This record gives sequence, structure tokens and C-alpha cells, in this order.
Amino acid sequence: MASNARSRERCRPEPAPVDAPGMSAFQRTLPWWVLAGGVVVLDQITKLIADAQLELHQAAPVLPFFNLTLMYNEGAAFSFLSDADGWQRWFFIVLSSAVSVALAVWLTRVKRQEKWLAASLSLVLGGALGNLIDRIAYGHVVDFIQVYYEKWYWPTFNVADSAISVGAAILIASSLFARREH
Repeated sequence: MASNARSRERCRPEPAPVDAPGMSAFQRTLPWWVLAGGVVVLDQITKLIADAQLELHQAAPVLPFFNLTLMYNEGAAFSFLSDADGWQRWFFIVLSSAVSVALAVWLTRVKRQEKWLAASLSLVLGGALGNLIDRIAYGHVVDFIQVYYEKWYWPTFNVADSAISVGAAILIASSLFARREH
């Protein structure tokens, strides 16, 4: 009997180490880089389709609370600084680049067990890069998702903005719950 129990113990796989030795930060975080890249690809594809299929500022109704409406945003969130003299393009390119580098560095330092943190950073990074590509290529961000209720309209946004918002919400929620545990 005792030898049976010992043989079963030997057959059980040992749990993987938290951070496997010899594994690079990139290898450890590869799924999160794929998530960030997926956000960029999805964002860029949907923006190309919207730009090709929609008329600027013309709502295409989809649901009673949702339109597809092509807009070009030269500012930041909610069109902040969109009326500036053009300097904001370069300011937001530099700012987005710096934030993206900081997020990428942070992502490489995330431990294997910090999945919520890694997911949130990946979503924000993918969204930031998606909008950065627009700013560099076009001088504005392509927005096309419009949500409304009766006469109240939420500012038009895109897939990148959605990823940034969801990532930020996950980051805030996970940091609040992590503090409660400690």
C-alpha cells in the first residue's frame, strides 16, 4: 500500500514555477503581446472599413441606440484640444509613444501570476498603439462608433478607445481588490 501511494506521488506533475528559470520576459509575456497586437490589428481593420464605407459625419443607424458615424478626431479623448493650431498632433504622438514604451516595459516586468494586470496593460497598450498609428499616418484618429440615448450622444469612439477603457477599468478594479487582500 505504501509503495502505491509513493508511486502516485511521483506520477503527479509538479506545479510550474511562478517564473520559469531561463524563460525570457518576452517568452513569459508572449500571450499578452499577442493580445496587444490583436487589438491593434482589429482596430486598424475596423477603421479602414469605416473610412471606406461611411460618409464623414453621416450616421448609419444600426440599433435604436447605436450608429456607425465616421469622425476624425485631431484631439485627445472627447476631442480635447481638437481646435488647436496643429501642434497637438505632435504632442499626442510624443505622449502616446512615451506611454506605449512605459506600458511595454511594465508588461515585461509583470509576473506570471499577475494575469489581470498583464491583460489590462495589453489592452491599454494595444489601444494606444492603434490610435498612435492613426496620428502618425493621418494626423487624426478615425472614430466611428456612436452610442446615444434619445438626444444624448456619447462622443464617437473606436476599437482602440474601447480597449483602453476596458483595460483601464480592469487595472483599477484589480488594484482595488489587490489592496483589500493585503
